[in-house]
Amino acid sequence: MEQPARQERQLQSPAHQIETDDRTALVCKPRIKGGNSDLPSAGFNVVNSIIGSGIIGLPYSMKEAGFPLGVLLLVGVAYITAMISYNIITGDTLTKVFQTIPGVGPDSLLTYRQVIILCTTIIFTLPMSLYRDIAKLAKVSFISLILTAVILVIVMIRAATLSPLVPKTENAWIFAKSNAIQAIGVMSFAFVCHHNSFLIYGSLEEPTLSNWSRITHVSVSLALFISVVFAVCGYVTFTGYTEGDIFENYCRDDDLTTFGRFCYGVTIILTFPIECFVTREVISNVFFSGTLTTILHVAVTVIVVAVATIISLVYDCLGIVLELNGILSATPLVFIIPTACYLKLSEERWNHSDNLISGLILTVGVLVMTVGFVMTILHPQECSHGKEMVYCFPNNASLYNSTLPPF
Repeated sequence: MEQPARQERQLQSPAHQIETDDRTALVCKPRIKGGNSDLPSAGFNVVNSIIGSGIIGLPYSMKEAGFPLGVLLLVGVAYITAMISYNIITGDTLTKVFQTIPGVGPDSLLTYRQVIILCTTIIFTLPMSLYRDIAKLAKVSFISLILTAVILVIVMIRAATLSPLVPKTENAWIFAKSNAIQAIGVMSFAFVCHHNSFLIYGSLEEPTLSNWSRITHVSVSLALFISVVFAVCGYVTFTGYTEGDIFENYCRDDDLTTFGRFCYGVTIILTFPIECFVTREVISNVFFSGTLTTILHVAVTVIVVAVATIISLVYDCLGIVLELNGILSATPLVFIIPTACYLKLSEERWNHSDNLISGLILTVGVLVMTVGFVMTILHPQECSHGKEMVYCFPNNASLYNSTLPPF
């Protein structure tokens, strides 16, 4: 009698329950066939998905929300935690890089964002988007992460060398501002990676809950560190002059930030295919029962990439795109849908702490989406598109160049 009782106590122990949950995820629950990604590879894809195009607007979100509140909101969004913006960034960023090449004049094809978007789409993003297995993008995501680290160092250097030359602005360090709702939208877009979760989870060699929990916690923490440093350094440098695209704030003759623009353009090209994978997977599941023949796989991929490219050729204001994507897409994915599903499936009483927290997050999500959309329509941000800032004019050139370290 002692042996069965001991076994029963063992089965009820927390350690045995965790092991049982993992076995249940592997044996009892239907799942996607194990893929080819190890934990680091899946982590690279998650971080690459989070960093993406949203990070470039984070300094602007500090300006909109107020610097102290902005930092707190950024951490909060990370804790709770679309492709058109990628093409816009590619076009805006790489054109400024090519303008610095000797012999490339204002009328050169390399200075037209439409030409850059078409070329990078056809040569790079479309071929990478045609992969069937997202695990093949792990090395690409690792390269993107390395380039992001390089960009981060550049932004930190310029925070120290360029900020003294930027004119001071009033209320630069006020705790909170009225546009905090719009800032939450930008931050939500920067951290949304939920749409990629199923694909990356399914690519794991051992898709268990414990492995997935480890990947998400480490990846989001790393992305939060990168995002906070990038946002703080960018805002500290330009304060009230901060644009929706932070690279619009740097002067054209700054070789170091030109190299940073090039690195960021490459990271965007390398991130685009991950978003395309998700869109194609949704189309496949909704219209083709989750299975695409080779011809349909190519056709759907080309159509998805073409639609995103066409829209980005016509519209080029990055800041508004980030705000609308964050408010209308990221906010439901981060705040509304997960909490609504939890409340629907929860068997606890309505006043249980978990239900109350989920209800609060759901309410905040609906509020952010509604008020943020109205404010974005009524008070859209301006787009500079290469306009040189006051601190870049020739009368500041000697002082500016004397403080910059050689590159």
